[in-house]
Amino acid sequence: MKNPVPQAASLLLEKLMLLVHIRPLPAGSGGETPPPAPGYYDTSCFKRGDLLEVPRTLFVHFGIYLGENRVAHLMPDILPSVTADSRQIQQVVTNKRLILGVIARAASVRVDTVEDFAYGGSILVNHMDRLFEGQVLSSEESARRAEKLVGATAYSLLWNNCEHFVTYCRYGAAVSFQTDKFCETLKMIIRDQRSVLASVLVGLASIVCLGVAPSTTLPTIFIPFFLWMAG
Repeated sequence: MKNPVPQAASLLLEKLMLLVHIRPLPAGSGGETPPPAPGYYDTSCFKRGDLLEVPRTLFVHFGIYLGENRVAHLMPDILPSVTADSRQIQQVVTNKRLILGVIARAASVRVDTVEDFAYGGSILVNHMDRLFEGQVLSSEESARRAEKLVGATAYSLLWNNCEHFVTYCRYGAAVSFQTDKFCETLKMIIRDQRSVLASVLVGLASIVCLGVAPSTTLPTIFIPFFLWMAG
């Protein structure tokens, strides 16, 4: 049987990369590929209140379709916390805004075109419904919940990310399966005494990036080390 620790460590590193949500930006902001032109996606198959998923290499981005080529989605963004200028805020979020938003734990639920939301990626529609059988709210209720939440909000990879937003809107309960997998991976690494270095890195990353209180994180960092020394 293969040792699950290296696989877990690899998955952990991938999920930590999710913290910065790096993605291509429009031309003029650094020479990156711009988003697709309007009309790139056939939105005739989307209905108001649909849950849209865009699989990425390291994560999945989620949004609620509002109709008329508009998608409400939660993104880390520093700008809404420093200005009320709606014209600036509505511009496509740059990588700098994303990173600063993650650091400051600031975000916004914003409404973008399907093209700006999906950014050329493939789109899955209501793919999570199978996991919430009997809990799917009406399409109109889902859309209305999303519209009510538009604006500045707090951001947390663990407690308030784009998946929490859409599951609350469509199913009435804010959950994140990506977060659950992240936490399970973290526990697997910490429990294995052979992964001392990984445990230390996890603890430090928790302090710096996730805002975990030092009183709860420091034992996580040092207990595996002492166990390893004792063994």
